[in-house]
Amino acid sequence: MSTAASRAFGLDLPEYPWDAMAPYQRRAAEHPDGPVNLSIGTPVDPTPAVVREALAAAADAPGYPTTHGTADLRAAVTEWFARRRNVPGLDPEAVLPTVGSKELVAWLPLLLGLGEGDVVVRPVVAYPTYDMGAVFAGATAVAADSLSDLDEQTRSRVRLVWVNSPGNPTGIVRSVDSLRTLVEEARAVGAVVASDECYAELGWDSWDPSRGGEPVPSILDPRISGGSTESLLAVYSLSKQSNMAGYRAAFTAGDPALIANLVNSRKHAGMIVPAPVQAAMAAALRDDTHVAAQKDLYRSRRDLLLPALEAFGLKIEHSEAGLYLWASAGEDTWTTVARFAERGIVVGPGVFYGDAGAGFVRIALTGTDEGIRAAAQRLHAAAGADSTGRG
Repeated sequence: MSTAASRAFGLDLPEYPWDAMAPYQRRAAEHPDGPVNLSIGTPVDPTPAVVREALAAAADAPGYPTTHGTADLRAAVTEWFARRRNVPGLDPEAVLPTVGSKELVAWLPLLLGLGEGDVVVRPVVAYPTYDMGAVFAGATAVAADSLSDLDEQTRSRVRLVWVNSPGNPTGIVRSVDSLRTLVEEARAVGAVVASDECYAELGWDSWDPSRGGEPVPSILDPRISGGSTESLLAVYSLSKQSNMAGYRAAFTAGDPALIANLVNSRKHAGMIVPAPVQAAMAAALRDDTHVAAQKDLYRSRRDLLLPALEAFGLKIEHSEAGLYLWASAGEDTWTTVARFAERGIVVGPGVFYGDAGAGFVRIALTGTDEGIRAAAQRLHAAAGADSTGRG
């Protein structure tokens, strides 16, 4: 099919941004000790045994699974919200498993019935799929961290507000007060608030409960919601906390009326999480031990990588939670990306996350222990060479 014909039969979408990384990946691959890819946050550690065993035990699944999720899975989700997220008493009917969280992010505006003239608000620095979801629905994406930043005409057209806390790529955690204000603003204009919380178990420093910090707050927390889930959806993925990215295992929960509508739409569209994956999700959600162990791995990698980046001349900003370090060397993004590639390290360009990401790079903690050590050694060596004038 010709290019013109393919355009005629498809959406006029922008090129996938990561394709622009090809020359930098090739440059990094030329390093004599091999490349270290810290650009994309894909888990590299084994899926926990408790998850794999549950998947295997449920492998005999000849019938169609339920779109709404098994009663056991929905109970596991509500138990997890009460135990880990300070959200007691969540209605199991108000829970829905999804085929990973990215598909929900991409299709939620369409499934909510948004279209031309409607506005989808997303964070100023954000994962690009929020914008794509608006594109698929024919709505307009607007970047703002508060509805008060919008003019009155735009604010009146807002129908969906995405909040991402902890944020990707910045690692920003929104406080209880700021989230409560956002919910009040959205409800005042009749908008849904969808909160992407997939890094919530990976808080550091003051957001690390295992080290005396506070848990990352959920949009469904009564301190934020006012005790009502009306117009609210929390979105969560097990990819990060449980190394289940290959399972496409996620869920959303919140307003029972919104969930019922999504269940109905997804029944028509065949958006169903496989039955063995649902069983594996329930097992993962009921086991906190593997989550703590995985977090310890990421903490050790973060502790190794952060000072190496600073030695290399980068300033770390935010990054108080999640799987990334958000950093700037005070220069053009692509200049920084190229300097890393020369050392055999691939990092993510901040410009992929909106205009406000210019000058930044995102460095993932998802390399292997060996890869993270190698990257840190190369960065320290480069810093040492620079200090002696040897380039």
